[in-house]
Amino acid sequence: MRVKSFRAVRLLVVPVLALTGFSPLAAQADLSDVEMAHVAVTASNIDIAYAHLALALSENPEIRAFAETMIRDHSAVNGQVVALAEKLNVQAVDNALSRQLLNDAKRIKDELSRLRGAEFDRRYASNELAYHQTVNGVVADAFIPNIENGEVKAAFRQALAIFRGHEQHAERMVRSVTGMNE
Repeated sequence: MRVKSFRAVRLLVVPVLALTGFSPLAAQADLSDVEMAHVAVTASNIDIAYAHLALALSENPEIRAFAETMIRDHSAVNGQVVALAEKLNVQAVDNALSRQLLNDAKRIKDELSRLRGAEFDRRYASNELAYHQTVNGVVADAFIPNIENGEVKAAFRQALAIFRGHEQHAERMVRSVTGMNE
């Protein structure tokens, strides 16, 4: 199961991920459904790690509630992906895109780990918004249109609906912690 349009994925993924510091070279892979699923699980695991860091460092009730939501929802989606992989009898396939996401996440976690108080809250919130905008864009515009397996495509659509809600929540959180509430 290969991506039907390598050019379409490259045109959509490269500029979006470049906004978050992602290396365009890693996005130029021709990903299978299983590789795309692994990227999605990797992205979820990264967000879970960010959330654990927020719980450890933030005292802001809104940040903490958001972090708990990230852990709950991303863990649940990952569980569904694992169940679907078992049903389809497939194994996760590591790839350049998932490895690059992990490398970028390490850099961001290191940065976040050095911050405290309101400075941490603002950076965490802005990172969550940018992260969800980026990943949701890639999933909606590059992955879903190119997934061949109907069950995998349905799982991605279901997860995207949840993660778009996270994006909206993160947007409200950014406005709150930056004092830009209307």
